[in-house]
Amino acid sequence: MHKTILKNYAKLLARVGLNVQKGQEVIIAAELDQPEFVAFVAEECYRAGAARVRVDWSHQPIQRLGAEYRSEEVLSEVPFWREEKLRGELRTLPARLYLDSADPDGLNGIDTEKYARALQARTRILKPYRDKMENKYQWCIAAVAGERWAKKVFPRATGSGIAQDKLWRAILSCSRSLEGNPMENWRRHNADLAARCEYLNSLGLSVLEYESSNGTNLRVGLLRDGVFAAGSERTLSGVEFNPNIPSEEVFTSPMRGEAEGVVYSTKPLSYQGQLIRNFFVRFERGRAVEVHASSGEALLKKVIEMDEGAAYLGECALVPYDSPVNRSRVLFYNTLFDENAACHLAFGRGFTNCVRGYEAFSEEQLHAKGINDSMIHVDFMIGNDDLHIDGVTQTGARYPIFRNGRWAF
Repeated sequence: MHKTILKNYAKLLARVGLNVQKGQEVIIAAELDQPEFVAFVAEECYRAGAARVRVDWSHQPIQRLGAEYRSEEVLSEVPFWREEKLRGELRTLPARLYLDSADPDGLNGIDTEKYARALQARTRILKPYRDKMENKYQWCIAAVAGERWAKKVFPRATGSGIAQDKLWRAILSCSRSLEGNPMENWRRHNADLAARCEYLNSLGLSVLEYESSNGTNLRVGLLRDGVFAAGSERTLSGVEFNPNIPSEEVFTSPMRGEAEGVVYSTKPLSYQGQLIRNFFVRFERGRAVEVHASSGEALLKKVIEMDEGAAYLGECALVPYDSPVNRSRVLFYNTLFDENAACHLAFGRGFTNCVRGYEAFSEEQLHAKGINDSMIHVDFMIGNDDLHIDGVTQTGARYPIFRNGRWAF
């Protein structure tokens, strides 16, 4: 991939994704196979005014070895130094960029039970720190073309670097960064998403109803004072940023405890380096009470057992079936992309900023209003080419939101 294009993408992530502020610290999380692109991003962050840029390197094969050889007790530990780092970050609120390039199947075959219990134990310790930073700093998740990931997506590509180049092109195209000016592309895209949110928020919807020929028949209640959001967000101090690149979704957090029916997945779910395929979920009184999958069923059950809130919905996201990600006809085996190919839901934690005037409420008050709380937030795709979604108000007025997997307005 041409370096000029990659540098423009790096600039987009620093200036639009994170919107680095003068004097701010930046933390980049990346795999070891991405040193050149990480250097491009670090330079753009410095040009934007960053005081320092820190890189937290990881390597999935080492992560796998740890999962295999460490005892559950050791895997469950959060080292003292990590908590000290988080205490420092609570004071400085650095911007965080997560560059995803890992193999979607890189942890396949590990002891799922042990790994899930250890993750659960670590998250109980780390979650309070994350909660205190909620809505106070900029963050962005984006992708880089990892070699093993590329071979998974393009298994028939032969020759050195061909699969990786194809994945780079797919990533950049879906991220509106392959042609034209990426920053201007995102300005226009954010404006379109904002207009759709404005319309949906004007309707006063209390319920979303989903129906598809694959068996999906689901009714989800919405927050009484909830709002739809999309594209760019703002921190409590007013700094605008884009948390996901790419992002095609208009989303909200539903009312905890108000989901009834069954929903079928339409794409594999990649979770913790493992794939869950062809599954359905049945909800009663908001809770997932039954799940079945053709593969990865045990892992899926572990997902919704992570804590009390894990079996409830935290997000309803509306994504047109003709989105750039879906038009690419690439199955990425990566939630960041596959969730932007079609409508999706999410188990677990809801978004507190989906409550109107959330700034005036405490975390506890927002949860009392119906925002689900959990240590996890796991998206799964449900959109296809005949999905119908209606919005219903408290008075019974109905509005078509999606028809045949696409916007109806």
